[in-house]
Amino acid sequence: MLIIADIGFDAPAALLAGHGLRLVRVPDGEAIPGSYWGECEAGLIGCDVFARGDTPVHSLLHEACHLVVMPAERRASVHTDATDSQEEEDATCYLQIVLADALPGVGRDRLMADMDAWGYTFRLGSTRAWFEHDADDARAWLQARGLLPGGGSGDTALDAA
Repeated sequence: MLIIADIGFDAPAALLAGHGLRLVRVPDGEAIPGSYWGECEAGLIGCDVFARGDTPVHSLLHEACHLVVMPAERRASVHTDATDSQEEEDATCYLQIVLADALPGVGRDRLMADMDAWGYTFRLGSTRAWFEHDADDARAWLQARGLLPGGGSGDTALDAA
């Protein structure tokens, strides 16, 4: 499992800042504020995403993407639990995979493998199968809100075409 200490805090902080979010570094061994899952999993409060060096990169991206996809009026008051909406959850999963390509040393292939290892579940059996063959609704949801980088498909090869 790729953790933030493996890639550093600078690139994720810059990525989050580009979406109006702030990455707050939590000292090793301290509890992570706003963490839904506890342990080393990222937390969120308002526009802040909290993480330690041992926080998995997929967890950081997932919580950050929850904030990216939610309406601004909800974002300001969110604390720990981001959504009960299946559409937002699917959009969050899709966007975290796309944004993994923006982090040096991560990329979507590694992120999808880590998502599977952590225990994300999709009806086609794997994160990759869902992303490639069953995520049209998540992609459309993100496109309709202008939340996919580079033109909208989430696939840089398709975006360049």
